[in-house]
Amino acid sequence: MNPVQVERRRRGRHHGPGSSRLSTRPLLNTNLLRNTPLTLAVATGVTLAMVGGAALAHADTSTGSASTSQDKVGQKYSDGLQISSNQKLWPIGHRTLTRYGKFMGSTTSPNGRYLAATSNDKKVVLQIFDQRSHKLIWRVGTADGVNQTLKDGTVGQEGPTYSPDGKYLWLPQGDQLTRFPVKKDGTLGSPKQIALAKEKGKASASSGQSSISALPGKIAYSPDRTTVYVALNGQNKVAALNATTGALERSWKVGIAPRELAFVGKKLYVSNEGGRQARQGDTTINSYGTDVPADPVKGTSTNGTVSVINPGATSTKIGSIRVGLHPTALYRHGRTLYVANTTGDTVSAIDTRTNHVVQTINTQPYSGSPTGYQPTSMTVVGNRLLVTLARANAVAVYRIGASAQEPASYVGLLPTDYYPSDITAKGRQVTVTNTRGIDARGDDVTVDKGYGTTTATGHGTHSTTGSLTTFTLPQDRYIPAYTRKVAHQNGWDKKTTATASAAAARKSKPVAVPTRIGAPSKIKHVFLLVKENRSYDQILGDDSRGNGKASLAQFGQNVTPNQHALARQYGLLDNTYDVGTNSAEGHNWLMQGDNPEYTESSAGEYTRSYDTEDDVLGHQRSGFLWTSAQAAHKSVRNFGEFTQFLSKPTDATWQKYYCAASSVEKGGAVSQLTDPSIKSDTQSPIPSLNKVTDHAYPKFDTDIPDLYRYQIWKQNFQKNGPAALNTMWLSSDHTGGAPDARAQVADSDLAEGKIIDTISHSKYWKDSAIFVVEDDSQDGIDHVDGHRAPIQIISPYARRGVVNSTYYSQINMVRTVQQILGAQPLNQKLAAATPMYDAFTDKPDFTTYTAVSNKIPLTENASPAPTCGADTPGSIPGTSAVKKAASPSASTAPSSSASSSASASPSTSVSSSAGASASASSSASAPLTLSPVPAAQRHNAALWEAWRKKQKFVGKNPLPDSAPPEQMNRFTWYQAHNFTTPYPGDPKIYAPDQVPGASIPGGDTDDGQ
Repeated sequence: MNPVQVERRRRGRHHGPGSSRLSTRPLLNTNLLRNTPLTLAVATGVTLAMVGGAALAHADTSTGSASTSQDKVGQKYSDGLQISSNQKLWPIGHRTLTRYGKFMGSTTSPNGRYLAATSNDKKVVLQIFDQRSHKLIWRVGTADGVNQTLKDGTVGQEGPTYSPDGKYLWLPQGDQLTRFPVKKDGTLGSPKQIALAKEKGKASASSGQSSISALPGKIAYSPDRTTVYVALNGQNKVAALNATTGALERSWKVGIAPRELAFVGKKLYVSNEGGRQARQGDTTINSYGTDVPADPVKGTSTNGTVSVINPGATSTKIGSIRVGLHPTALYRHGRTLYVANTTGDTVSAIDTRTNHVVQTINTQPYSGSPTGYQPTSMTVVGNRLLVTLARANAVAVYRIGASAQEPASYVGLLPTDYYPSDITAKGRQVTVTNTRGIDARGDDVTVDKGYGTTTATGHGTHSTTGSLTTFTLPQDRYIPAYTRKVAHQNGWDKKTTATASAAAARKSKPVAVPTRIGAPSKIKHVFLLVKENRSYDQILGDDSRGNGKASLAQFGQNVTPNQHALARQYGLLDNTYDVGTNSAEGHNWLMQGDNPEYTESSAGEYTRSYDTEDDVLGHQRSGFLWTSAQAAHKSVRNFGEFTQFLSKPTDATWQKYYCAASSVEKGGAVSQLTDPSIKSDTQSPIPSLNKVTDHAYPKFDTDIPDLYRYQIWKQNFQKNGPAALNTMWLSSDHTGGAPDARAQVADSDLAEGKIIDTISHSKYWKDSAIFVVEDDSQDGIDHVDGHRAPIQIISPYARRGVVNSTYYSQINMVRTVQQILGAQPLNQKLAAATPMYDAFTDKPDFTTYTAVSNKIPLTENASPAPTCGADTPGSIPGTSAVKKAASPSASTAPSSSASSSASASPSTSVSSSAGASASASSSASAPLTLSPVPAAQRHNAALWEAWRKKQKFVGKNPLPDSAPPEQMNRFTWYQAHNFTTPYPGDPKIYAPDQVPGASIPGGDTDDGQ
């Protein structure tokens, strides 16, 4: 029974469900969608084909919409599979699922038989599928069991390309093209590498890179098949190579960050994601060494272009066509060239006879927001244009005419899997490549956090999957039912964006979280504390009140006494999820409420950028959390979040920062915090953020303890008071610094407790709310899902002492912050999200919080030991010195008399649950140290310490998650086992330069860092 038949049976009608009202409008009628029955979701009849043994968990009960239920990620309900991004999945057609990483790009062989997809995250760079049997037939990479080994683990932003005769397959990689012969059965022969030369230059002021990589994008054959053309994305060029030898024949300078190529006749069209080159007078922000015209407030690029090359002409002069923002995919249909303006949420139709844009098609199906759908690919079936809307998990269908000028009309939406990135068609058979498949439901991962912890195995964010969904394009009369299904899966069938008029706002009674944007809130000061990489079970799995697994609590109560005390006092949220896989994505989700396609597609090599603080192309067109607050006339102050440039003395060590901070904690002079020997300077390349940033507060750097960050913030807070929105980055719990892992997590926990203690004992407490969140949960394990994270809400208006199992994600949390501040949602994901109403109460409890002293020595296994002496738990006061209301005129000198423990205040006491992690059973009475490194390994240990100091997670302008994974795996293993045991599978303990696969890039890997 098809969806329309289900709808007719329910309603007793002979007509489709509102098709005439939906088919002619570019925006959905939300009143109509609100009446959609959930039973429609079971009618798509997905056939599931598993590749590699991945499995789904199932539950038979449904509890309504995706963002206000108690549904759990990874469970399948009657309206679909719940994923971490506030969405459900139940795609149309047949699903082929792979557990060998997420797909980055794909292409279909000329005869339509085979599909080749690049992938990332599981040491598999290329996968080949037989589309007749829906089976994976070939894998290329370095993972166990691959059919073919390829040591270079990078893949470009665009997918591979078959030759017109299907005899070759070209794979774009970081600094080369790899060409494979294709056998008759679709498998691949021995490859040939074609090097692409680097150019002189620096990617940015902070990168330290002395050259610019080619970063090949899409590859296209000339009409006569003798030449291949490739977009050199990193160098703003297009190169022509001999199709046989690979020799460079010619190149052209084009716009910024070229992505895709398409021939129409003898003309070659090039999509330039960054648009035109900058001109004198432009405001610019960097992207991989190029100054890109940018908006100084929103920090976003301002134009997109398509270059037009005549390869047969002797002149290198090229044409340029202005299109929408971030043009990526190109699709030729006759003399019309369709351009996906991915960040602009439109498709441009270019008449190639005149090289003019003759039509712009809106791809904004939800009336709640015009932003954030991310069109990524296109194809044409008959007279229907199909466009993948990656962030909506849908394919949009448009009726088109015979010419580019004939207006396209919207038909509706078809559901896909998670993040559709490419679409192809043969006849009416359509295949969609879904980057994230069914979310992180692949193989379990293992995390070893070293001394004093137990190894944990379970779900992780790097349990990534990819999928292909294949279907026959339905007739138009069936599509409206699918459209309503897509709307429900995205939460678009709820009205959450009502705005209060100025008059209504004046008459409204303040509440904690208003139901209308702009209505008054009792909360005037929001603090957003961003931490690093921990999962729910890893921290709170030993709290027996919630849905935790104590055996996975590697950093349980003994390591994180403040997070446990706060969960008791202010409420435990045990069904909340981060969305991103790693830090590059996580900070985007928090600061933008989205992860733009630019970052999604960069994950195969992360060479242009990792975190996008210093890359304008990673910024959505609607701006950031802080710009939305400023637009609502709210003040902002930033402490480290989304900054890029950090300068500090070259000999400033973790030990020096620790000694300064611990001295101030014990009554020492505040001035030592900014002594020239350790003083740091943090800057943002985004002008609007730099203006509100405390430059003395260090950004991410694992060689700076969070206790020091707390002290820098505290001086600002006592002098200036808080802004309406205060964003803070606490990064010690990322680990990788001088002490061992649990010492750094304990440091972060203590800093968090002290920040909350300081706020709660100030005059600002009465109207404050503090949100504590991990940027991502990638370095933790969880028994429910790898994305589950320990989000906490601390406020007089927080519901006290409860266990809240409502499904929420970071998206709901960001929307709650915006709702309190009266800020408009930045995109459709935030517009559809329900604020966390049930986590708050309008009846405040002004009981303050008293921080708990650390139980783990903060200097544990730090080498060398700090000159001020090793930390003994309790030696640093467990409570802040602020016991009176802080005010702009308050003294910045801390008191040395305040101290406390969990037992000192009934409101902060937490009882240990049965089966707590091994770390909780360790003695905390004295510093714990390992036995000396064996003499035979001291040289290796010294080499690894030198390696650590050279990594990008310490030093100048550090970046999280940036170490090569194969080396990082060994480093953490050797550190955990005191250089006594080889890494599993290795014959010996390696030096850093001996590690196999050390060249594979960091960032988006399953190494747990």
